[in-house]
Amino acid sequence: MTERTESNRPCTTEEAPSDEENELIICRCEEVSRDEILQAIAEGARTLVEIKWRTRAGMGLCQAKTCRRLVAQILAEQTGQSMAEINPATYRPPVRPVELGVIAADTEK
Repeated sequence: MTERTESNRPCTTEEAPSDEENELIICRCEEVSRDEILQAIAEGARTLVEIKWRTRAGMGLCQAKTCRRLVAQILAEQTGQSMAEINPATYRPPVRPVELGVIAADTEK
């Protein structure tokens, strides 16, 4: 797969991301690196859902609140799509501990 710059033109050798940049953690909850996302795209992932399935990016505790945009930007750079063309993945609300008393009080209403 051809690396691309932010303006979506192919990178020259000097502009291509370094190994250090590719090791950058994009999804902190699941510890998914930029390189893993690039690999998923190279293997055929063309949507955020497909990247999520292949890498678990966005499946952690924050449910992609911190990495959603970064993953979408990488996908856009690599596939030549605009950010507007990338469909959002489905997300679940974050899981938070709830005291049993709160649940019990809610059921009594």
